[in-house]
Amino acid sequence: HVQLVESGGGSVQAGGSLRLSCVASGYTFSGKCMGWFRQAPGKEREGVAAIDSDGFTNYAESVKGRFTISRDNAKNTVYLQIDNQKPEDTGVYYCAATDRFSRLTSSQWTDAARYNYWGQGTQVTVS
Repeated sequence: HVQLVESGGGSVQAGGSLRLSCVASGYTFSGKCMGWFRQAPGKEREGVAAIDSDGFTNYAESVKGRFTISRDNAKNTVYLQIDNQKPEDTGVYYCAATDRFSRLTSSQWTDAARYNYWGQGTQVTVS
């Protein structure tokens, strides 16, 4: 039984920082892509960052320079460091993982259908 469990969300003031963590169990994702999506109130879920098996990263334009995705394969964990937060970063952040792809191109990584495992989400509120 594969599980992704996020943590680290919370309420912060604009300009603040948070680090989200996602611990995977039931499957070793070290050779596969993992990512973070978010869903703001009233909006569709969108990809914010992804990291492939080689550590290559992709970011949404709106978060480049402020978000950093990383992974610790020994811990089967992916992180999202969020700096210089803006109110528009508010939303539920979801960890996503795939057991099918080790690499996703710049046009593929935002496609939620390519990820077959999802966490329950963690709320981030920026005021």
